[in-house]
Amino acid sequence: MPLSFLDREHTVAPPGFSRWLIPPAALAIHLCIGQVYATSVYKNALVAHFGSSLTAVGVIFSVAIVMLGLSAAVMGTWVERVGPRRAMFTAACFWGAGFLVGALGIATRQLWLVYLGYGLIGGIGLGIGYISPVSTLIKWFPDRPGLATGMAIMGFGGGAMVASPLSRQLMSLYDPAYDPADTASVASGGAVASLFVTLGIAYFAVMMLGVFTVKVPAPGWAPAGFDPSAVAARPMVSTAHVSAASAIRTPQFWLLWTVLFCNVTAGIGILEQAAPMIQDFFRQGGTSTVAAATAAGFVALLSLFNMLGRFVWSSTSDVIGRKPTYVMYLGGGMVLYLLLTVAGHTSTAVFVLVAVVILSFYGGGFATVPAYLRDLFGTYQVGAIHGRLLTAWSAAGIAGPLIINGFLDARGTPGELVAADYRPALLTMVGVLAVGFVANALVRPVASRFHEPVDDGGPVAAGATSPGVGPAAEPRTGPAAEQPATKE
Repeated sequence: MPLSFLDREHTVAPPGFSRWLIPPAALAIHLCIGQVYATSVYKNALVAHFGSSLTAVGVIFSVAIVMLGLSAAVMGTWVERVGPRRAMFTAACFWGAGFLVGALGIATRQLWLVYLGYGLIGGIGLGIGYISPVSTLIKWFPDRPGLATGMAIMGFGGGAMVASPLSRQLMSLYDPAYDPADTASVASGGAVASLFVTLGIAYFAVMMLGVFTVKVPAPGWAPAGFDPSAVAARPMVSTAHVSAASAIRTPQFWLLWTVLFCNVTAGIGILEQAAPMIQDFFRQGGTSTVAAATAAGFVALLSLFNMLGRFVWSSTSDVIGRKPTYVMYLGGGMVLYLLLTVAGHTSTAVFVLVAVVILSFYGGGFATVPAYLRDLFGTYQVGAIHGRLLTAWSAAGIAGPLIINGFLDARGTPGELVAADYRPALLTMVGVLAVGFVANALVRPVASRFHEPVDDGGPVAAGATSPGVGPAAEPRTGPAAEQPATKE
């Protein structure tokens, strides 16, 4: 078959393959799909081009995020079955095609085509691309799963930091009248269409680097010097395996769904309102003491800490454990939101410091949850389980902005709000985090009745084929296995 090189059996790593080649492959995917966080760069240009409202154009982003969660949930088991190379290739095709269809919609002034392209088609690429490298990284780094997932998911948080300035410069190239340094300048629709074509082709090419680099570990492989018994001795870490179908029947899955939903809801509420929020908190006599350019810099700072939190806190979870890490995210978040409510308006330094730590917890929550799932459910179908859990992100992406915007709409008019108008919304977020805190406290090891039967080659599932291929091919680690030498 022409695409047989994408099959799982053709991606098994040979002896001596360095596992440190896998994080760059994952980053190649996540840095590209992380562009979804940079849609605000051309939002005003699309509003002017289509003559529509901010809400109508904002639906493009909403559709993409909803499709991310849905496609990750629906396609998670398929991703586990076919392996990361075919899944990443599929993600690149959908993500690149989404930009091209979206560009056609912009060029012909058909907004529904942008919904279909960037939103629906691109959103499918987002979901498949988000989960496809994660389970592979966990299998390559059984000794440091938090570090591994943090390296990849950090790329998703940092995607906007690359895409935002790149998009502005490209639009200025395609539309000489557009000044990227002037916040009031708006690019033409033609410039945005050309931008979409450029990004679609460029992102496809970069993602192909990840496709051709990624490999899966051979059955029985483990990193040199790795002692599974030392990991298994930690509280809340299981050496058993649970299938995706069984996982969603456990209370642990739904407790973690609640934990992720609450953590994301609280963080995305600030992220979505960041620029006007800092200006409103320091408004006196109808005029804010924070300039628009400073507010834009604040948004960039939040993106930086969102990205750094994904790596730093998820790596920390390898040392202190996943459950205590979420105690920090949720319990610490409650304290920080209370501090923001009562003292955020007293100093811009206090406001910024509290906000960036909150956003680091937001990013860290995304990066730590795959390792938490691995601890509870094993590596067998962790990618599929992760995909199902990401529906919590889709729900939070709707709930967070609705909570913040709903309270603010009831308090006054945008541009005239002050710090006191934010207090009901911020206190509500404290309550949301409290729910997540309780859910995390209730997490216990998964009951043995949900575990998959095992033989010497790994979990045995219905429909398993031969060793090294298909559902039964997930690697087991242990001192009894013959392990090839591995480069670190």
